[in-house]
Amino acid sequence: MQYTMNKAAKLMLLMILALMVAPAVVFAQDGGGAGGSTLGYMGAGIGAGLAAIGAGLGIGRLTAGATESIARQPQAAKEITAAFQLPLFLLEGVAVIALAVCFVIIFLT
Repeated sequence: MQYTMNKAAKLMLLMILALMVAPAVVFAQDGGGAGGSTLGYMGAGIGAGLAAIGAGLGIGRLTAGATESIARQPQAAKEITAAFQLPLFLLEGVAVIALAVCFVIIFLT
């Protein structure tokens, strides 16, 4: 587990470094005010990726908890499933809204 967290930390550091260097590269170009839209596209792509990753992790943890609960108490499977569905739908809704915001950034920038 430590090795995986170490790789994730290195990847996050690399992404932060890329975001710090990207504005200097974009604004150094000649040719007008189109530099901001490139950062908008980059931000929208990163936002869409983070929304998908966050939703995937959340749905995975929620599903794992529900299946563990059903495995411990099979007679309560109906109630657990009913309680599991509302947060699942809300989490998927948040991910869809985040992706929609990213698309708005892409098409309106």
